[in-house]
Amino acid sequence: MAAVEERVTVRYCDHAGLPAAIEGAHALLLWDCFSTAVREVWDRACALRWIHVAAAGVDRLLFDALVGSDVVVTNARGVFDRPIAEFVLGSVLAFAKDVHRSHDLQLARTWRHRETLTVADSTALIVGTGAIGRETARLLRAVGMRVRGAGRTARADDPDFGAVVPSGDLAAHVGWADHVVLVTPLTEETRGLVDAEVLAAMKPSAHLVNVGRGPCVVEADLVAALSAGRIAGATLDVFDTEPLPHDHPLWGTPGVVVSAHMAGDAAGWPGALARQFTENALRWLDGKPLMNVVDKRLGFVPSAPH
Repeated sequence: MAAVEERVTVRYCDHAGLPAAIEGAHALLLWDCFSTAVREVWDRACALRWIHVAAAGVDRLLFDALVGSDVVVTNARGVFDRPIAEFVLGSVLAFAKDVHRSHDLQLARTWRHRETLTVADSTALIVGTGAIGRETARLLRAVGMRVRGAGRTARADDPDFGAVVPSGDLAAHVGWADHVVLVTPLTEETRGLVDAEVLAAMKPSAHLVNVGRGPCVVEADLVAALSAGRIAGATLDVFDTEPLPHDHPLWGTPGVVVSAHMAGDAAGWPGALARQFTENALRWLDGKPLMNVVDKRLGFVPSAPH
């Protein structure tokens, strides 16, 4: 922040201190991306012109008054793309090679030979065609998987996904995939996207991976599908409630792997976020266009045309 501090007055605060700190502020770095503090102090933010969120998702920030205002919102698009893609690849490989069951058997000191699956020529439907989805598609294709995307607009001959099917008609397309990967932001269109209908349309051998947002999956429907053996497994990094409550059924549901919202947090990520904000702040101070401007009505940074 030294380069920014040389040019403007910078105030640092926590949630409780924001009401005082926001008075007269023209820009806000929301380092705590899960905070709802901006909504609470909106009536004091009369001078605010720009908010940067240190995360890819902005669903916790956006509210009607902000969406309807002239305040520009930017996000951390680009910082988490490769780490999340690698996490997805690791999840796919762990499922195919039965790594988690091997670990359970090891703890039980049980030697049990099994056959595992290959990932070459297996299929993945990536729900969410933004930067993270594209990086994931490229990495999965690099190990020989066949990939499609699911997004707001169907299209053919996409350079990363090949075909893109409409996510609004997901149940008609998930039956193709061995792995259904959710990297979509949380919007009104994606909330509850994977429900009982979609899960029923998946292959009994299919694997669901969610590294997007927890509310994109109807968790009760997922528990029911896994418990009944209607799909084979789920790797979940995000949940409706975080941390996942101790008594939540997903902890003990067959085939579930739980991680603590860490898919994008590769070593060094705080520094990467700080450098990205500093670069954007200097652009803002110099009157240059900001990077990663969010379409507040859509809830994400629109992808460049492909």
